[in-house]
Amino acid sequence: MPRPKNEFESLYPCDFYAPAELLDDDEMYTVYEIARLLQDLDPDAALEPGTEDVLLDWAIPWVLYHGDELVVAEPPSDDEPGYYGLKTGDDA
Repeated sequence: MPRPKNEFESLYPCDFYAPAELLDDDEMYTVYEIARLLQDLDPDAALEPGTEDVLLDWAIPWVLYHGDELVVAEPPSDDEPGYYGLKTGDDA
């Protein structure tokens, strides 16, 4: 159910990092690591499963929105996530 804006103590701009601001151009990241980076956390930070689920709710649309600026790599095995990185001129 929608809530009136005046019920909230503070409102913030909905600004997200651009891929080049968030990712190193020579590294590949899982969506879980990207989710942490979007929250200014270390990519290896330990999180409660429920917290990680909420962060993924932000990270997955971010990856989709910025897909034209990213490359993707197959996971090392079927039970691991894929990897995403910045698209550079060197990438096929």
